[in-house]
Amino acid sequence: MQKLMVSDTMDTMSKLQTALLLAEVFVSGLPKDTPYLKLEQRFQEWGLEKGWGDNAERCKETLNCLSEVLEAPDPANMEKFFSRVPSIFNIVVFSIHGYFGQEKVLGLPDTGGQVVYILDQVRAMEEELLQRIKQQGLNVTPKILVLTRLIPDAKGTKCNVEIEPVEHTKHSNIVRVPFKSQDGKDLRHWVSRFDIYPYLERYAQDATAKILKILEGKPDLIIGNYTDGNLVASLVSSKLGVTQGTIAHALEKTKYEDSDVKWREMDQKYHFSCQFTADMIAMNTSDFIVTSTYQEIAGSKEKPGQYEQHYAFTMPGLCRFATGINVFDPKFNIAAPGADQSIYFPFTQKKNRLTHLHPQIEELLYSKGDTDEHIGHLADRSKPILFSMARLDKVKNITGLVEWYGQNKKLRELANLVVVAGLLDASQSGDREEIEEINKMHELIDRFQLKGHIRWIRAQTDRVRNGELYRCIADTKGAFVQPALYEAFGLTVIEAMNCGLPTLATNQGGPAEIIVDGVSGFHVNPTNGDEAGAKIADFFQKCKEDVSYWNKLSTAALQRIYECYTWKIYATRVLNMGSTYAFWKTLNKEERQAKQCYLQMFYNLQFRNLAKAVPRAAGEQLQASVAPSEMVVKPKERKPQTRIQRILTRLVVPQNLPILE
Repeated sequence: MQKLMVSDTMDTMSKLQTALLLAEVFVSGLPKDTPYLKLEQRFQEWGLEKGWGDNAERCKETLNCLSEVLEAPDPANMEKFFSRVPSIFNIVVFSIHGYFGQEKVLGLPDTGGQVVYILDQVRAMEEELLQRIKQQGLNVTPKILVLTRLIPDAKGTKCNVEIEPVEHTKHSNIVRVPFKSQDGKDLRHWVSRFDIYPYLERYAQDATAKILKILEGKPDLIIGNYTDGNLVASLVSSKLGVTQGTIAHALEKTKYEDSDVKWREMDQKYHFSCQFTADMIAMNTSDFIVTSTYQEIAGSKEKPGQYEQHYAFTMPGLCRFATGINVFDPKFNIAAPGADQSIYFPFTQKKNRLTHLHPQIEELLYSKGDTDEHIGHLADRSKPILFSMARLDKVKNITGLVEWYGQNKKLRELANLVVVAGLLDASQSGDREEIEEINKMHELIDRFQLKGHIRWIRAQTDRVRNGELYRCIADTKGAFVQPALYEAFGLTVIEAMNCGLPTLATNQGGPAEIIVDGVSGFHVNPTNGDEAGAKIADFFQKCKEDVSYWNKLSTAALQRIYECYTWKIYATRVLNMGSTYAFWKTLNKEERQAKQCYLQMFYNLQFRNLAKAVPRAAGEQLQASVAPSEMVVKPKERKPQTRIQRILTRLVVPQNLPILE
């Protein structure tokens, strides 16, 4: 193991301060570009090892950073210093449910923007890691592993490939580990994200073994995604003693009204008892939580945030969360993602436009006749296009958008409607919600007689072509609309704005923060269809009356993106969090130990029983759950539930944890 920054002889604060002073004076007298190799001998004499920088200037800056931290440790100085500390080289990212892959997966059940987010996140983090390692003067090869599920029946995707390099990276791979049936065989088919819970504990064990084998040691940082990925990240990070970050993406509790109080009637379909319990465990075990917007944490004046709604709630007969998660905890951080700007770039960059794709896009938008790819046609090509692209489920509210459009005669006169969403034939879908929404789409098109006004295109998985599709919509002087009932962030909003496409998006969630209403786009209220339709129609009317109005909104959208929403900004923040919270983790071991003991007990006595009750995939028998994980405390023989409740209720419970009723 290579020593970095300080040697074993550096055992007192006075020695460190003396070494910093001597080194600062030394490097100050050298040319800025003097390589570290010419400094190394003197640094080692003072007890300083590699990692301060690759040249004299970088070393001086890092030395100064540490000196300032020791003298006045304010948050800005701390973050600046930790961004330079060589503490993160290997990262594991968990994203388990759905079909995780780089092609032919978008639009498949449970598979959408999260996959794009994680792949772009990994590329950005690798690029940032490589830059940092170079500036630190080290010769280290970083590794990033995306741990997901291996699905043998992969439906034409690569989800049955165990290890797949991440495109446009050198040191990042997707690693797929299968779910196991109770007899130890690989589970061959996809499992809905709502039904995934009986498999997660065994998956965490198998994933841990795979990680240790590939990395030949422990990772430096583990990041979980969504409920299932966050729970597994909690189990693995607790086992390995690794810093853990959590990204919710979307918390189902906020998407389904009164889902805590009505959990019993919803549990057979959604298994919210498992999901909400897993969310609370992950939130409290993680060292830091990454959100895309402030609204995810604390909401607005009108609406509580996603996490805020988990502070206090009751699931009658199961569990009462008195202080579930404290949104004022410093573990909460905002790091907004961006979009891949090599794919999503402004429509005005004519030299970069993918004109060879235009015949395909022309066919996609304007050809006549229904096919397996599209339904409906656009009779008047002179009108601008109102465009939307999302999964076809209730929360994304694509059917709501179609209804707004159908009810607003003025909007139909001003613009055509194009939606890219889901499958077109309900018989081809295995997703419960999607089937309902497909049938509703057909009913709305018939009810409002939208043939000639609407083009419904099945989900498109080619991101490169989708980027050019956004730009072709912009060529028509169209607009993008994101009508979700709730959207945690809104990646398609970022993509559209990156392409210079004026955007109208839901005021429920992240898009309300991305867009400055009336400046860089518009907010629409998804719960008031008449109002939303009128606002969209008003936008197109103003564009018709003033040709400069559309350009003004397009330019403002791009400016907003460049200031706040790029992957470079994101990667810098997340890696800084990993370094900073790894440090804080070492300072409060006793407090963390008490909390971890309670959480392990809560996992053993509550979550395991809930997960066991979830029906397993077809062909499996409901037997005893998989062998207890060595990652958690092995429970004693189970007592009656009332006894467990009495024990837990009488415990001195650490802050921000649940009390069983």
